[in-house]
Amino acid sequence: MTAWVLVALAISLEILGTFLLKLSNGFEKWRWGSLSILCYSLCFWVLAPALRVLPVGVVYAIWSGVGIVAAAALGVMFFGERLSAFQLVCIALILAGAVGLRLTSSA
Repeated sequence: MTAWVLVALAISLEILGTFLLKLSNGFEKWRWGSLSILCYSLCFWVLAPALRVLPVGVVYAIWSGVGIVAAAALGVMFFGERLSAFQLVCIALILAGAVGLRLTSSA
């Protein structure tokens, strides 16, 4: 598996973990909270090998940036959260930065 595939899988697990954390309602619903912890743990387990060959700063920026964008989208789609126009512009800038970093990086 290539390092970038591992990064993508880690991002997916982090996004799922965040979604489940929201469902846990501050760990009041412990099953969702436990699944969230499992997803975060798996996320780091999958991310670690990618950091052997990819620069940590680039990977972390992409991992966190894509996670931010996805968490915001999930909040809007599934939890009825609202984003202002300025917040959407800021999120778009984060996504543009993550894409720019990926396009200028190699493994």
